[in-house]
Amino acid sequence: MIDTAERAEVLGKYIIDNAATVREAAKVFGISKSTVHTDVTQRLRHTAPGLCAQVRQVLDKNKAERHIRGGNATKEKYRHTAEEATKRGRG
Repeated sequence: MIDTAERAEVLGKYIIDNAATVREAAKVFGISKSTVHTDVTQRLRHTAPGLCAQVRQVLDKNKAERHIRGGNATKEKYRHTAEEATKRGRG
């Protein structure tokens, strides 16, 4: 089992290398989003400030873009719903 400081560094490097969201990192590592966020924002600040700053840039970019991802997801949902309705109408 790795300690929390080491886990925070591994998570930070993963987020930077993959431009991953907190949610994606949590899923890959099998831990909660809260744990990922705490590790990369609070623990890294004390153990690896440079890495913390790089992670913060990725997280800020993800936060700035999340409304776009959400809008695209909604658009896709309704496109799929409309296609299904069309198929039922033809059947």
